[in-house]
Amino acid sequence: MNPSDYINPAAGRVVRHTTGYHAFIPALLPLKIELDGPIALALSRADAALGELSGLGRLLPNPHLLIAPLMRREAVSSSRIEGTRASLSEVLLDEAETEARPASADVAEVRNYVAALEQGLRRMRAGELPLSNRLVREMHARLMQGVRGEHSTPGEFRRSQNWIGPAGSTPMTAPYVPPPPEELPELLSNWERFLHERDVLPDLVQCAIMHEQFEAIHPFLDGNGRIGRVLVTLFLIERQRLIQPALYLSDYIEAHRQDYYDLLQRVRTHGDWTSWLRFFLACVTATARDAAGRAGKIMDLREKYRGLVAERAAATALVDRLFVNPYLTVAHAMRVLKVTHPTASRAIGELEKMGVLKEVSGRRRGRVYLAAEILDVLEKPGPAASVEKNTPKT
Repeated sequence: MNPSDYINPAAGRVVRHTTGYHAFIPALLPLKIELDGPIALALSRADAALGELSGLGRLLPNPHLLIAPLMRREAVSSSRIEGTRASLSEVLLDEAETEARPASADVAEVRNYVAALEQGLRRMRAGELPLSNRLVREMHARLMQGVRGEHSTPGEFRRSQNWIGPAGSTPMTAPYVPPPPEELPELLSNWERFLHERDVLPDLVQCAIMHEQFEAIHPFLDGNGRIGRVLVTLFLIERQRLIQPALYLSDYIEAHRQDYYDLLQRVRTHGDWTSWLRFFLACVTATARDAAGRAGKIMDLREKYRGLVAERAAATALVDRLFVNPYLTVAHAMRVLKVTHPTASRAIGELEKMGVLKEVSGRRRGRVYLAAEILDVLEKPGPAASVEKNTPKT
């Protein structure tokens, strides 16, 4: 890490470790940030888009039909940023065939992401834990359970130095080295207090700062990026800006990954919060609009399918299940309907005749059926509009 890159003392300070490398310690929160005209406009757009999405969440007859597939889509995108290669269809197929074969390593990581997010939501909604360092540690332990990084002290803040850089880099050569472990208690206590501050900053601005500070601290040896993105959703739910966890930023971040990393780093080197906030707010705007549009298409398909099977009780019950996961097996249908194999097979056959389902495995036994129209809506590329290049020249 080059200390001369860090030119704004207000952003934090660079320290030299006894072993020779340099590390960055971000300034404590809160910060004095000017919400200028461009940020105010971006904030207005993001608030409007988020409000529309939240309102839609209140109107959904069964929010789980939308939330479950979007949560898995986010898990795929967020995990892909960290190097996994599992696709959404692979994850959904794995869930449908969970008894047929063990999950691949990449699919297991995606499933852990979903489990960690669900755990955080459950603990918050039950009133068991607020958004806090303790909840963060619990989610991290679940995220890393049985997958790559499981030996990197899951659920514990690090007690050794980490760094961010290309493969083969060291603390001496990496472009960013987070705070030394002895600095973490003060930084994380300060970060947690900032989470609970109210009426000091607009919620979305506070959320953007919360996320950046968490990434700057990088409190775990592995899994920081995924936990940091989960925190955005949980923060907005705790602030009641979202009723359902329907806002997921990873599609947008993945499409603009280099901008994302560059702007986070520029906060540390130059104290350039303006560029980061504009990026984050544009991300929220695009993602919220995308989720609302995707939800509308899902609900249209649901009404179409329910109209086709209105007189068939078993098929109607299966239709709703298809929006949670468009892949279906007879064994899965038996569990959903609590019926025998012949009854489940007949219900699937009815949906197949109507064109809702199609057999896609080509097997004689253990066949897999797919509602392709639903998968098309879920797999449609996410928001990838270009980000305005507002980073000043150095």
